[in-house]
Amino acid sequence: MSDMKSLPQLMNTTAVLAVVLLLAACNPSNSVNPEPVGKDFQVLATMIDALGQQGYANLHMPDPHQLSMIPQDAANPLTSDKVNLGRMLFHETALGMDAAEESGMGTFSCASCHHAAAGFQAGVQQGLGDGGVGFGVRGEGRHISPDYDPLDIDRQPMRTPTAMNGAFTPVTLWNGQFGANGPNAGTEANWTEGTPIAVNYLGYSGLETQAIAGLTVHRMAPDAEFFEHMPAYTALFDAAFPDFAEDQRYSVETAGLAIAAYERTIMASESPFQQWLRGEHTAMTEQQKDGAIVFFGAANCGTCHNGPGLTDGGFHALGMPDMPGIEVLDASEETYGLSGADLALGRGGFTGEEGDKHAFKTPQLYNLKDSKFYGHGGTFYNLEDVIRYKLSGECGKPEAESFLSADYQAVELTEQQERDLYYFLADALYDGSLDRYVPSSVLSGNCFPNNDVQSGIDLGCSEPG
Repeated sequence: MSDMKSLPQLMNTTAVLAVVLLLAACNPSNSVNPEPVGKDFQVLATMIDALGQQGYANLHMPDPHQLSMIPQDAANPLTSDKVNLGRMLFHETALGMDAAEESGMGTFSCASCHHAAAGFQAGVQQGLGDGGVGFGVRGEGRHISPDYDPLDIDRQPMRTPTAMNGAFTPVTLWNGQFGANGPNAGTEANWTEGTPIAVNYLGYSGLETQAIAGLTVHRMAPDAEFFEHMPAYTALFDAAFPDFAEDQRYSVETAGLAIAAYERTIMASESPFQQWLRGEHTAMTEQQKDGAIVFFGAANCGTCHNGPGLTDGGFHALGMPDMPGIEVLDASEETYGLSGADLALGRGGFTGEEGDKHAFKTPQLYNLKDSKFYGHGGTFYNLEDVIRYKLSGECGKPEAESFLSADYQAVELTEQQERDLYYFLADALYDGSLDRYVPSSVLSGNCFPNNDVQSGIDLGCSEPG
């Protein structure tokens, strides 16, 4: 791990930074922003020293409303009609019509495990779709329905990754198994026919592939009955996919493409750090700025946490524990195309490569405090514990000891630096207005993100459908 740059070293980049700041000041949108102070220069210098000028520029998120600026799959270009449809479908509990029990019909949605109240995560350690009931305040009250056989419950064998900031990585899930390109080029031998992974053969990127596969896996695939009962959705599909023939327009594939288009627009663009990057120099507090200096400097977090979502999209073995019982979770093979034992191997369970064993995708870092569960297994229960673990360089999973990433080393920080780092992660990267991505209602009129009786009570819906 590299040490913090000395003041003379920081001053060497001041000329470059002055140009950057002058250019920012010339932007009319920044004309009312305060002038940068000395610490702003120091933050910028630390970031550029750590990431280079291009790396610093890549930290910026695009405006979610400027669809042409958002990374997207060429085979699924973003349009406002497609995004609007996806927003509806993502939250539509009426899609949950393939439930294992009658009591579960029409009670769950994509947002059951990816809702805004938990930073588009689940709010519980193990996300529950079909077979889950209740919501609580931020999703923490979701629990298993007494009507369900435990083997019939749609539960996540790993902590539910956020649906936010997904536009910035080409493959999805902790092992990166969904996505036909990028890191998955050359992995075709592992796209087992008859499993969800085979959806990769459609050729889409990770978000599109996961959304298409997920609709069937999670018992929400739209069928003719769905469109018959809610013809208003037919009009939305017509507007979103005018270039698709009618016999292909109302399908699982197009529904997945619309959901992925919507997901690409969900980003923490109003967090203080993103505002600061846009030239709003008072958006971060002095302590958050100190934390940014630690993050990109002494802690060297930028090695793996870079880009707009603060993730390199790569896979690293940090020895974090798996979710308890993952090795014997037989249902995961049907759900993910891999056994629980393979999922526990992370990237290596998908690729079969020895060097990939126990390596999991670098998570994005925004809105971390919206959930009380961290790590791919959800086995850390507060952000402070995760910070201490990563600074320790220790291994909490004995079988992963010999596979630890070379970038995972112990880092010594002072108590003040640790506190500053915490406040940067917890607050500077926190977007408190994610509700802007949530519709006021869905076309069915159902309660959402869940539509069971207990969720209706928890969410204040007048009458669950």
